[in-house]
Amino acid sequence: MNRLVRLVPALLLVVACASPSQTPSQTLLPTISLAPTDTPASAAPGTPAAPPSPTVSPTPTPTLTEPPATPGPTLVPGGRVTLVTHDSFAASDPVIHDFEAQSGQTLKVLKGGDAGAMVNQAILTKDNPLGDALYGVDNTFLSRALDAGIFVPYTSPASASVAQEFKLDPQNRVTPIDFGDVCIVYDVQAGSGSGAVGIPQTINDLTMPAYKGKLVVEDPATSSPGLAFMLATIIRFGETGDYTWLDYWRDLRANGVLVVQDWNDAYYNEFSAGGAGGDRPFVVSYATDPAAEIYFAGETSGTPDVAKLDDGCFRQIEFAGVLAGAKNPAGAQAWVDYMASAEFQSDIPLNMFVFPVNPDAQLPDLFAHYAAQATDPLTMDPQTIAANRDSWIQQWTDTVIH
Repeated sequence: MNRLVRLVPALLLVVACASPSQTPSQTLLPTISLAPTDTPASAAPGTPAAPPSPTVSPTPTPTLTEPPATPGPTLVPGGRVTLVTHDSFAASDPVIHDFEAQSGQTLKVLKGGDAGAMVNQAILTKDNPLGDALYGVDNTFLSRALDAGIFVPYTSPASASVAQEFKLDPQNRVTPIDFGDVCIVYDVQAGSGSGAVGIPQTINDLTMPAYKGKLVVEDPATSSPGLAFMLATIIRFGETGDYTWLDYWRDLRANGVLVVQDWNDAYYNEFSAGGAGGDRPFVVSYATDPAAEIYFAGETSGTPDVAKLDDGCFRQIEFAGVLAGAKNPAGAQAWVDYMASAEFQSDIPLNMFVFPVNPDAQLPDLFAHYAAQATDPLTMDPQTIAANRDSWIQQWTDTVIH
């Protein structure tokens, strides 16, 4: 999920980090099922009795002995963990320093643009991975990452209390970290003053003449919020019927929708409330944007400059995982554990402006007051996304770009 990055301009951030030792993983033998012995049918009346069979002692059921646990990778003090992530990753210094105090690892943060671009890069470099752990793949791109085999299974004990709805991979190749809703966000000032436009009630309204040239979206081929909004339109309008999702996008194109590569460009450069002189009052962004605006304005109360349209929102879940071929897999496991811990999770809201998945995490008052979740977020299972994503993106490209 690509979020606000005003406070993290650098591409690499190196800090010393640490983590508790890992619980050794166990390898169990497969369960062996023994077929029951057939019981002969009763003899028909009048049939001579067969001679008695010799008594045979039942074959004892073999007892499976659980093999010794296979030790996991050893965490070596003084090692370095390289985290591959998107541009919006951020964490406070005290939290990073606490990680340092726990394990003695050094954390190197390698940022790779929007979440979509980051995942694509990780897939292209999977035979020689750029890092040890990856954070920021969300449910819209998850199936692509899993199918490419860029992660190895790891079950973090820190995620034991996380709700099952966030655990989308039964093989535990990724650990859920946070969630948020991708929505249409609008500039509150657009509804007042000279040249004001009314606030739409639904995403359908954005095809009306009043909103011509007012909307900026991200390309679903390269941007996770862009893909999330495309999926929302597929769920909302469907693929068949009198008015399909492609009809909706044709109408948006005719109404002057602007498509850019990533969230940073859409929000900061083209959005009229982004601070760079953009002239589009509607953008595909996040329901938590009002909290971010208040926070970065240095305020604790007041009316945010932006608000969400509570319609056509898509629920995103972000994950972290240990990369296959990691040079420091133990350090990667330690980092995943720490990201899933209540301490790190409580640090997430005012750094990345998404909701933590750990129920023990504490929400800051400002975030709890201004951040919002969609009333009825749209969702789609990763298997459906995996089966159709490339085709849908191609159809979208042919309709909107070509």
